[in-house]
Amino acid sequence: MSSTENTENNVENVAPLTEGVDNAQASQDAARLGRAYHRKSNVRIIVDSCADFAPEVAEALGVEVVHFTYVMGGQEHPDDLWQTMSAKEFYDRMRAGEVATTSAVTPGRYLEVFERAAEEGTPTVYLAFTRGLSSSVDAARQAADMVRESHPDFEIHVVDNVCPSAAAELLAIEAVRQAANGLTAAELTAWAEEARYYVHGYFTLDSFDALARGGRIPPAAATVGGKLDIKPELSYDTNGALTLRGMCRGRKKALRAIIADFKANYLGAEGGDEKLPMAIVSADAEKDARWLADQIRREPGCSDVPIIYSSVGPVIGAHVGPGMVALLFWGKDRRESLSFTDRIARKVRGEK
Repeated sequence: MSSTENTENNVENVAPLTEGVDNAQASQDAARLGRAYHRKSNVRIIVDSCADFAPEVAEALGVEVVHFTYVMGGQEHPDDLWQTMSAKEFYDRMRAGEVATTSAVTPGRYLEVFERAAEEGTPTVYLAFTRGLSSSVDAARQAADMVRESHPDFEIHVVDNVCPSAAAELLAIEAVRQAANGLTAAELTAWAEEARYYVHGYFTLDSFDALARGGRIPPAAATVGGKLDIKPELSYDTNGALTLRGMCRGRKKALRAIIADFKANYLGAEGGDEKLPMAIVSADAEKDARWLADQIRREPGCSDVPIIYSSVGPVIGAHVGPGMVALLFWGKDRRESLSFTDRIARKVRGEK
């Protein structure tokens, strides 16, 4: 049996997340999924905590995680995948009126990480939090340039993932498998720069308050939205920036809009990739996350697809607030939905 066949069989044996599965069982399933994909390769893969990993997946995959930071209560905290503060505590504090703030990672922080990789010597690929939401990737590229100067024989690549939150987790999982199947660092970089456009994410928020505090929408719009029980459905564009899909009266309609976009964009069994995992991530909104999982299970061909459940990390959570819930999956090329004017703009910039 080939290594690829072995990986696929292991993935098929991962127990799916269903309405009745508790968090401990979901953690075990996530760890099994990570181990199914992780095999020895000649590429070092670095990710960051804004991929909102299920901790068990990050550990089992064997990837290095760059931990972003946030400030709450006047104290700086690491985004350490909920090891030092639980998601429940973080979002309860936000509900009580505390504000969490974030800032971009400095080149110096990245330099520490990349220097260690250079000393180890394995060709390295960093799948970075998208520039559509943070300038951190620019700092990473500066640090990579510095490392190349001091270690001219070291190969390092920085890729803007253009798919935030657990969409980046899905990209990293498959990147690990592709590296294990023999892709070099340069080939993996080219693969990721194409594959990132096939990961979809759709989500809704419980309120507009956090977006208003962060200056992303006017405070008056947040007030009106709350009074009218307006819930947005959002996604991200091909640059990784947030986009508004629609406005719904009530939470349930917003959740159903997410399912509708899933049906419109999920490829299912096309290409034989029906077993690629999906992710459901929430900001202390487990009931709605489980509802989404239950609805997905009812779709044709989805009864046994692995679903990874995780919590929205504090860096993204600081900007969306408690109650966010998202569905993330592999699907159609997101560039196909661009308007013709956006297609022209991409062509002018020399993008695919």
